[in-house]
This record gives sequence, structure tokens and C-alpha cells, in this order.
Amino acid sequence: MTPSLHAYVLRLGDNALVLSQRLSEWCGKAPALEEDMALVNVALDLLGQARLWLSLAGELEGKGRDEDALAYLRDEHEFSNVLLVEQPNADYAHTLMRQWYFDAWHDLALARLCESTDARVAAIAAKARKEVAYHLRRSHDLLLRLGDGSELSHRKMQEAADALWPYTGELFSSDAITRHATDSGVGFDPAALREPWQQRVAAAFADATLRLPPADAWMHEGGTRGMHTESMGYLLAEMQVLARRHPGARW
Repeated sequence: MTPSLHAYVLRLGDNALVLSQRLSEWCGKAPALEEDMALVNVALDLLGQARLWLSLAGELEGKGRDEDALAYLRDEHEFSNVLLVEQPNADYAHTLMRQWYFDAWHDLALARLCESTDARVAAIAAKARKEVAYHLRRSHDLLLRLGDGSELSHRKMQEAADALWPYTGELFSSDAITRHATDSGVGFDPAALREPWQQRVAAAFADATLRLPPADAWMHEGGTRGMHTESMGYLLAEMQVLARRHPGARW
């Protein structure tokens, strides 16, 4: 059970870590000071969650790798995050839409993980869910304000919604790792979250006067199997440069 659980937990940590890195790129560059602080705070929350998941993954792996080694000393193909979280910021609308798509899923996922038969997984999920509840409220509020805002903000949000939609399908894909986690009671069936997530999307888009992308749109996948987009390599190069250049360094 441990190898499969290690891989399952690693995915959760990689999702949080990579999205945290993406959000941190806005530090000092956001469209408003308040947004600068808010985006970085969300990034820090996700980084804290990543540390917990990766620490547990390292323990389950049993090879002496801690959260730092897993974050900074793995190559691109060894990361198992979904493709959605690695998508470039592009502009503020893309950043916000990516965040809202993920938050709406993340909240549902953590609720299931709070019921995990593994006490460690349940404890991390319970702590993370409190933070993600805020993330979801914030991104939902901004989705409504900008979607139903000016002509320009509405257009940009719609463009972001359409561009990122093909990366959402992977959130609900199952494989041997998720099936094992589901059967053991440690995790949940990703497909079971599709309907409640889509209901959230439909309700929010209606309130934000945004058009729903086609339900049968083709979806990208492969991130959980280590097959990433070109942007992932650049993200890791920036995130890992210090640890790679000075291996074993201590403050």
C-alpha cells in the first residue's frame, strides 16, 4: 500500500507547490497593492500545504528525502501535478480563472480527504481546507466582480475561462493510483467530483454573466504521469535554481 499512497500524496503536494510558485510570480507585479498581498498570502498557504504533503510523501517513500529534496531536486518528469496549475499567469484574468477553477475543485477534494482512513492524510486535509475555504471565497468574489464588470474585464475573463477549460478535465481522471487510494479508503474517486464541480461552475458563470465552455471539449492530460507543458520546465528552473546551484547549503 505504501508505494501507491506515496504517489497519491505526492500528487497533492505537487499541485499545491506548483500553484504556489505560479502565484508567487505576482509578488511586486500585481495590478493593485491589495492584490499583491492577497496573491502572495494564498501562495504561502499553498506552500505550507505542500510542505505537509511532501513531508508525508517523503516519509512514505522511505528513501530519506524530505520536502526540500522532493521540491527542489526532482526533474520535470518526476512531478505529478495536474497541468492546470502549471499554466502561465499570462495576465490577471488567467491567474484568477486558473485559481477559481482549482479552488472549486480543491475545496471538494479536501472535504473527501478529511474522511480518509489514514489519520495523517485526514489531518493535513482538515488544516488545508480551512485555508482553501478562504481561497475559494476570494476567487469566487473576484470572478463575479470582473465577469459582470466592465466590457473589458468581462471579455478578459471569458477569454481566460475558454483558454483554461481544456486543462480542467484532468482533475477528474482516474488511474491505478487513484483507484488504489479509493479502494483503501485513503483517497476518493476523482470522477465523483465532476458533477458537483460542474454545478459550481455553472452557477458561478451564470452569476458572472460568463458563457460556459462546451461540456464535450477536448481535454489535455498527462501531468499526473509526468508529461508536462513547456512552461513547467521554466517554472522549475526558476524555483530550483538556488538549491541546484548550492546543493546542501544551510542558512
